[in-house]
Amino acid sequence: MELFRALLDWSALLGQSRVLDAGTAQTDYGRCTTGIRRRLAGALRPCERSQIPPIVEIAARFKVPLYPISTGHNWGYGTALPPTDDCVILDLSGLDRILEFDAGTGLVTVEPGVTQGQLAEFLDRGEHRYLVPVTGAGPTCSIVGNALERGYGITPQADHFGAVMALEAVLPDGRVYRSALSELDGQQLDRAFKWGIGPYLDGMFSQSGFGVVTQMTIALSRRPAAIKIFLFGLKRSEQLGNLVERVREVIARFPGIVGGINLMNAHRMLAMAVPYPRERLGSDGLISPELLAELSRENQVMPWTGFGTLYGSKGVVRAVQRDVRRLFRPLASRLVFISPEGGRTLARAGSMLPSYFRSKLARNLEMLERSLQLVAGRPNETALPLCYWNTRKQPRAGAAMDPARDGCGVAWYSPLVPMKPESVTAYVRMVTAIMRKHRLEPLITLTSLSDRCFDSTVPLLFDLDSEESRSNAETCYWALLEAGRGQGFLPYRSRSRESRQSLQLLLRRIRNSPGRGTRCGGSRRGCARPPRARCRRPWRPSDDDVIELPVQVNGKARGRVQLARDASEADACAAALAAMGSPRCRRRSRSVAAAAAASDSSSLAVPNRVETPHPLLGQRF
Repeated sequence: MELFRALLDWSALLGQSRVLDAGTAQTDYGRCTTGIRRRLAGALRPCERSQIPPIVEIAARFKVPLYPISTGHNWGYGTALPPTDDCVILDLSGLDRILEFDAGTGLVTVEPGVTQGQLAEFLDRGEHRYLVPVTGAGPTCSIVGNALERGYGITPQADHFGAVMALEAVLPDGRVYRSALSELDGQQLDRAFKWGIGPYLDGMFSQSGFGVVTQMTIALSRRPAAIKIFLFGLKRSEQLGNLVERVREVIARFPGIVGGINLMNAHRMLAMAVPYPRERLGSDGLISPELLAELSRENQVMPWTGFGTLYGSKGVVRAVQRDVRRLFRPLASRLVFISPEGGRTLARAGSMLPSYFRSKLARNLEMLERSLQLVAGRPNETALPLCYWNTRKQPRAGAAMDPARDGCGVAWYSPLVPMKPESVTAYVRMVTAIMRKHRLEPLITLTSLSDRCFDSTVPLLFDLDSEESRSNAETCYWALLEAGRGQGFLPYRSRSRESRQSLQLLLRRIRNSPGRGTRCGGSRRGCARPPRARCRRPWRPSDDDVIELPVQVNGKARGRVQLARDASEADACAAALAAMGSPRCRRRSRSVAAAAAASDSSSLAVPNRVETPHPLLGQRF
């Protein structure tokens, strides 16, 4: 690694003020809520997308590892820290432009630095009736970063990477990746049709380090005429399995109308409702069952609380509301439905109560109103106070909440749990036992991802200033991971240490598979090999702007291949011919730009299926 020479070249490219040395990088990016420590080699702060390819090319030339971040607010999952020491942080928060927005389709193209709050302001300013894909991480978190980590919410488009229609990325050698449709000048089609043509490769950039994503197109959900949340409680914890069956039934019956359902245990609800009772803890340093029952009675918190969302027209929401009430009635207590407008009215009414009643009730009503705004697609900091709950730290007055800056200790255990009664009850029993063994409060949330699966989020809250507390939380995390793995509960997102080895093994198998021309699977008509396209003569370099070659498929003429022959697409031309089967035209591809013209057309066509190699398939990671 030739770090010094790389820093000189980066300084010449970006300017000295945008290249940080190791000490400054450590100060600005070295704090992490998980307590992990990393030695940083420096940091880069580009302000234009055009600067990213040369930045990556310099890193490749001098063998300096880069770690890209969008805003670095990945609370509880590593914040801004890389998985290994001696990386240079590539801070993309300066790339904060909304590049394009189609008010008719809701397609928005953003750079990595665009935050939830920034997108909300943009939509409000233009009076566009679309929902921001919000999360509990707060308004300062990146839209692109959350989608790439496959974040989720309980708005109509709960799966945030599922809303990604297209992206552009810089590969490890500095080349730019675009999908096949974009390379064929079909940018509008690429944004409208997620899957493109050929293998779907955009997904390789999610939860990975295969490239630096510099822009992304996301499909926003329209703001419906009616939005409501429903709240309910479960009086007896032994009925949790029965409740899971009802949740599964509701989600399966009303897809697209029920945005999602959260189930939260009493510990999790009290963390939002009351300060941590530090002076009343039991001998083990935790909230005792007796104190938990007392606090629950005082705050009307049940063993489990459900929180769901409804989206649609007023008539549809009204009809589904009746069915939801009927399905939950045998188990749920105090089932209520509230709209965002109703929440605002209640919050105003609470603020006008006499001071004797106002403090607790007004706080709860304000939290309810902010939660309603969140499900209505308006980002806020409703969930962030959790990071401060059992610490003595306080958010900085007048500034956005920043758990890393404020020294909060939090790490997330977030496994996938099958939506089956026996699986959920076994999972809750496992988490509660392990966390109490390690003297950590078991705060459990189950969020529906579909009618088949929950994702559970469990915050491990600890004192970041205490090495003993940090080490205990780390031990607890790995105990949860191992026990969950044994019972079939695996994280939906994880630290690099957990997944890097298996991912590298898979890539090595793909790369080293016998026969570069070997195909797995068959054609859409069965298991037969797909037709083999052959050129009548080998490709040769030409000075023409367009190369046109006749093509045969299974011995029959099928028109001609018409390919651009400018300097930037020369290798793509050869790669396209090689993919069509010409044995003498096998060259490594460096971009994707190829199309077969229809037999009755002389213009360049974009087929629904085309066999072309892709830069990633030949890239050495």
